[in-house]
Amino acid sequence: MTDERALVLFSGGQDSATCLAWALETFGWVETLGFDYGQRHRVELECREAFRQGVITSNDAWGARLGPDHMLDLSILGQVSETALTRDAEIALRTDGLPNTFVPGRNLIFFTLAAALASRRELRHLVGGMCETDFSGYPDCRDDTLKSLQVTLNLGMGTRSVLHTPLMWLDKAQTWAMAERLGGDPLVTLIRTSTHTCYLGVHDRLHDWGYGCGTCPSCELRIKGWEGFDASRHNA
Repeated sequence: MTDERALVLFSGGQDSATCLAWALETFGWVETLGFDYGQRHRVELECREAFRQGVITSNDAWGARLGPDHMLDLSILGQVSETALTRDAEIALRTDGLPNTFVPGRNLIFFTLAAALASRRELRHLVGGMCETDFSGYPDCRDDTLKSLQVTLNLGMGTRSVLHTPLMWLDKAQTWAMAERLGGDPLVTLIRTSTHTCYLGVHDRLHDWGYGCGTCPSCELRIKGWEGFDASRHNA
């Protein structure tokens, strides 16, 4: 636990919610930042405040460390990209082998704007839920990309910011396990019931693993992770 200050890229999904819990356990002051880029699964943005309130009411120490929430309009991303996350299109592989859910430059832009906001808010640490273990092959989720970006941001802004990716080498089962270690069953339940990760924005039925269509790539990863996590709990 340190008294330093952090900014969490908080989308309203499982991974960023787990990262928010990690940051609240690690830093003395934590603020959150969301991006509205016209995403097809915009319902995730509507989940953000419910999760934040759940954190405040379920953990007094975390509630005391949780600072303001910020939201930035990034609709320009939808103007410069044609993806299944910003258009009503079938999810498929592109000719280059990447899924068409990849929004080019998204995480690079997210962290650049986060670094600018963090500079004004005096928040040295930037936290994101990017992962290279269970992921869809997005180049801007790779560890090398984000380490390079940290160097570039600090050189270009004259800062000493640190980019943290606590989930980088964890699969989804291990991400659930991290949430359990950080906040026990209450945090696991809060993530299940108050976050959204489904690419198609289906949020009308609560499954054991949370809300979602159950068939998109994001849901498939989450289901597999939940089943692995749940099995490990029963075998413990």
